[in-house]
Amino acid sequence: MNEAYAIPAVAVVVLATVLIGGFGLRISRTTSDFYVASRTVGPRLNAAAISGEYLSAASFLGVAGLLLVHGPDMLWYPVGYTAGYLVLLVFVAAPLRRSGAYTLPDFAEGRLESREVRRVVSMFVVGAGWLYLVPQLQGAGLTLQILTGAPRWFGGALVAAVVILAVAAGGMRSITFVQAFQYWLKLTALLVPAFFLVLAWHGDGGSPPTFPSTDLPSAGVGAGQPLATSRADHPLYATYGLIVATFLGTMGLPHVVVRFYTSPNGRAARRTTVVVLALVGVFYLLPPLYGWLGRIYAPELTAAQDADATVLLLPGRMVDGVAGDLLGALVAGGAFAAFLSTASGLTMAVAGVVSQDVLPARGVRHFRLGVLLAMAVPLGGALLVDGVPVADAVGMAFAVSASSFCPLLVLGIWWRRLTPPGALAGLFLGGGSALLAVTLTVSGAATSGWLHTLLAWPAVWSVPVGFLAMILVSLATPDAIPTHTTATMTRLHLPETLWSGSLRPPGLQGRGELRDQPYTTRTHDEAQGPTARREHK
Repeated sequence: MNEAYAIPAVAVVVLATVLIGGFGLRISRTTSDFYVASRTVGPRLNAAAISGEYLSAASFLGVAGLLLVHGPDMLWYPVGYTAGYLVLLVFVAAPLRRSGAYTLPDFAEGRLESREVRRVVSMFVVGAGWLYLVPQLQGAGLTLQILTGAPRWFGGALVAAVVILAVAAGGMRSITFVQAFQYWLKLTALLVPAFFLVLAWHGDGGSPPTFPSTDLPSAGVGAGQPLATSRADHPLYATYGLIVATFLGTMGLPHVVVRFYTSPNGRAARRTTVVVLALVGVFYLLPPLYGWLGRIYAPELTAAQDADATVLLLPGRMVDGVAGDLLGALVAGGAFAAFLSTASGLTMAVAGVVSQDVLPARGVRHFRLGVLLAMAVPLGGALLVDGVPVADAVGMAFAVSASSFCPLLVLGIWWRRLTPPGALAGLFLGGGSALLAVTLTVSGAATSGWLHTLLAWPAVWSVPVGFLAMILVSLATPDAIPTHTTATMTRLHLPETLWSGSLRPPGLQGRGELRDQPYTTRTHDEAQGPTARREHK
């Protein structure tokens, strides 16, 4: 790839991110702007922002790399990533917005009226966010290494610096515009080159690719690595593990959930989810095409650890001259946008929890300190851990989310008998076991056999464990049902226009600067409180 074109493309993306973030900062005037964009983000803008942060390195680079190495079985990745929003639409989107919470721990504390549950949820939010951030930084390092020959640590460090600047400067208002812009950039960066690549393939005779047999070991990305080997050992189980993790994990991803708090009301949250399904569905038509073409034009990548580079390398290999260089530069810019947008959303979600539940004081200044802490740990992990494909690494984060937050949200919203002891049992047994499993997988504690397969794809057993633990322990502790459960459940399921003064469960208010705002019958209630009118400094 020609560095003379690729480096300016990445520089333009970085500069645009900083400038758009600066625009968001200029129109941020209140603490509510900073944390949840004053609950005024419309469905189309919010959907573009959600799609922008959701379509990460795993989507832009990893899906094509896995399809290149393992064949059509990996099409379950884009299917699962998209279908997860259908589950979110049906069960979570509107009630979660009506809760009035600012973070997932806010919702947990409000629904169950328990500080202990809040602390445990905070721990899982931070853990899942960090687990998801690591592959974004690693993907950035791989991209810059291919483009410029720079050491792998440099790309991750650059993304970390830009994200810290954008998130700490303007908060949610800034990254909303940044992520919406980056969705359309990523879609363009794959769609335009794909058109020319298909023309080039057709001009070469249109020969079909060949794929490895799914019942034989395949030497590809992560050959000998945990997840690639598990597919070879027990491919059917791996497929079910992937389906469960991606279908159910989406609803609990911290950076996705926090965006629904920015919707004006529950109806807008539902409309946002419908638009997200369309935007994400269109995007996921493209990465499999790159993986399919990679089997023809970059087959040697199936024997290397860099199959994630397929998307970056194809334009230069299939289109000659300056046109190929320009298409490669466009793809490079889109790839870097993928790292920046997802890392921004994750950092925002993790920093919000760190600033409210870890640091001794709360406010915008301490949120900015939380941003530094939220990025420092995964940056260190990205430098120390290597060799796991980005889509696989993100799949592990989905497994943790599906095993912990999915049971909590589904039962918390739809089952009034959920108790704090039940929630804690489900989080520790479901989410905790999934987190332990993926940690052992990354560390290489088991490399073959059923033990390794169960650890590499834990969602098949850890999600049922989470649900069963919450249900059984809650049934065994009926006296622990929160006092305001009826009012809370009514608030979650009634339209905002029907709220009354009697539907104000005290637990459903966030901590920190925004906690003292009263609930009213207005849809923008949190943005109207006296604290929210205070300008941040």
